[in-house]
Amino acid sequence: MSRTGFAACGLDGQLQNASQARQFVAATLTGWALPQLVPDAELVVSELVTNAVQHALDPASPEDGDYPVWLGIFRQPGDLVCAVTDPSSTAPRPRSADECALGGRGLHLISALCDTWSWSLTPPKGKTVWATLPL
Repeated sequence: MSRTGFAACGLDGQLQNASQARQFVAATLTGWALPQLVPDAELVVSELVTNAVQHALDPASPEDGDYPVWLGIFRQPGDLVCAVTDPSSTAPRPRSADECALGGRGLHLISALCDTWSWSLTPPKGKTVWATLPL
């Protein structure tokens, strides 16, 4: 079994992308013999993709192409990296959400589950937000 791996998929920027991302991650991690990571990885990619679709896409920008959001997962010795690339250069920021709010907790959930998360600009346009789960 390979100790490293990479898999990616393009997403069209629609609300159903979070579900598609969870299915992709579950199938990939099962194929990599890492089924124990599926629940946490599904939650992480669901939050990252939802943030990209809700906050990083401009409906008035068709130049972003058919797949404006990309999900990649990387298996490295000791950890799994989940990364989502989108066309916005705006930094992701954790928000404060009151107990009745329907959203606003995604980055807090990612922080609780992952060893680390961060983001970087992705020239020529956009950014990548990533998070690592321990193997």
